[in-house]
Amino acid sequence: MSQAQIDTLAALIQKATQRLKEQGELPADFENSGQITRTRDPSHGDFASNIALVAAKAAKSNPRALAQKIVDALPDNSDIRQVEIAGPGFINVFLNSDAKFAVLDDILSKKERFGSSDEFAGKRVQVEFVSANPTSSLHVGHGRGAAIGMSVANLLEAIGYEVTREYYVNDAGRQMDILATSTYLRYLELNGEAIKFPSNGYQGDYVTDIAETIKSQHGNSYVHPFSDVTGGVADDAVFEVTVTGEKVLLSGDKEAHIDGLIANSKALLGDDYALFLNAALTNILADIKDDLGEFGVHYECWFSEKSIEDKIAPVLAKLDANGYLYEKDGNTWFKSTAFGDEKDRVVRRANGQTTYFASDIAYHQDNFDRGFDKVVNVWGADHHGYVPRVKAALMALGIDEDRLDVVLVQFVALWRGEQKVQMSSRSGSFVTLRELREEVGNDAARFYYVARKPEVHVDFDLELAKSQSKDNLVYYIQYAHARVCRLFEKVASFEISVDDAMGKAEESRLTAANEEALIKLLAAYPSTIRRAATGYEPHILTNYLKELAALFHGWYDSNRILPMALSQNEAPSDDELKLMQARLRLSKAVQQVLVNGLQLLGLSAPKSM
Repeated sequence: MSQAQIDTLAALIQKATQRLKEQGELPADFENSGQITRTRDPSHGDFASNIALVAAKAAKSNPRALAQKIVDALPDNSDIRQVEIAGPGFINVFLNSDAKFAVLDDILSKKERFGSSDEFAGKRVQVEFVSANPTSSLHVGHGRGAAIGMSVANLLEAIGYEVTREYYVNDAGRQMDILATSTYLRYLELNGEAIKFPSNGYQGDYVTDIAETIKSQHGNSYVHPFSDVTGGVADDAVFEVTVTGEKVLLSGDKEAHIDGLIANSKALLGDDYALFLNAALTNILADIKDDLGEFGVHYECWFSEKSIEDKIAPVLAKLDANGYLYEKDGNTWFKSTAFGDEKDRVVRRANGQTTYFASDIAYHQDNFDRGFDKVVNVWGADHHGYVPRVKAALMALGIDEDRLDVVLVQFVALWRGEQKVQMSSRSGSFVTLRELREEVGNDAARFYYVARKPEVHVDFDLELAKSQSKDNLVYYIQYAHARVCRLFEKVASFEISVDDAMGKAEESRLTAANEEALIKLLAAYPSTIRRAATGYEPHILTNYLKELAALFHGWYDSNRILPMALSQNEAPSDDELKLMQARLRLSKAVQQVLVNGLQLLGLSAPKSM
């Protein structure tokens, strides 16, 4: 049954309840909140409605008795063959054969558009995801946010939204200063200065690579004695590691130490400090863009945090005018507790610098100023405490908090069979998204990243992701598509034309239980897409594709599609040819839905495996 037919059934039940209202069997203000679901057991019909169970209390009636009244009030419809009352009061609907097979026409006519809709046409949504600080390469945790964010964006597009995929580039603030200063220190080291690298600096080899590029272009033009960089700076932190592995601070302050190095570097370099910052930012951001691009993740907008620096003060002024800012201990605080947050938050420090939270408020205000009807942020699970304060800020600015949705993504652990992979670059095991992709491939990475609810922790089995077995779900699903392709290659090798008209004319021959189950599941694809999209849950689609592949493989293995006579160089009977054409048509519909679903997840649909 197509989505249009589901809507038709819902309308019929609505008319029946309206008749019962007019007859006094239901209250005049009764609102139909019943659901229509597809039945799994063919003996229970094609669809079931729980409307009688939902309405029984309002009608002051036994549910089965009310169900009978609703059935009696249903208008006639040519798609419906039979209606029965089952159990405590479910209404089971049996469709005529033509109505059952209508979904095959729908799939084969709409092709790549099947499952998509224009329900939210005219609505603009921004999906902001990954947005990792441009201070190093992306790691495997960022990869999950990338896969989920891209899939959510694709799903929202499929139901009609105009989607803008956005990466919020944190190119301002303290972390960028730490990166720039780390690069400068490596530059000094390359020019012969003996340095003691700060424990809180960025220590990866990529920082030295950036410094080498600057040295090759500018020589020793920016060299200052290391003693000038450390002059008056607090001591770095000194730790002792106990036998239990606990790090105990013995002396020093790593935060004050790196802040002092930053301040001195800026003073020594003046305007030239920007050269180190921009070189590091440009290099790392280019690496991130390449990494994500190779992963099939693309953005309409790379939004610079620097671009909203001038918008922070006006936003804070608006919050102040609305009565939600106050001064305490020299800091400026936002009254987020007025909106349910656990404590108030600092937006401007005593030294006059605004906080990252203040920038984030300005950024979200800017999002809605740009005309987005809805904003979806995909954040790491460690940001769960950040959600209430951002929503509080929106409410204080007079913006409906429901226009912002946040998808929290849990962490990823890597395994090789029973062995957990240590997530440390010093261990020699990979930690970057690029290295994961090189080992298991984009398809496996994308699939397993989204195969569970975003808020559920993922144990990523590297060996399973590379295996060619039914236990490897992405392989199992893609193999279903490849089997259909191979099927049609065989048909062509026998020099038999695929006759869709005959397949449609003979579709009543598709009476096997697994054929009816396949058709019913194909019909569920559009509603599956809608649920996955509106709930921001791409795992709903992966589960659907897994079920569709399993049903197809079972049907393919238990039913002969090409007559035995063909392989024996004999002419098939007329009945065999007609059944073959009907089954080829069903196979083609399965193939199309597999392609559509895989594409929404950013996966390929290989023709051979």
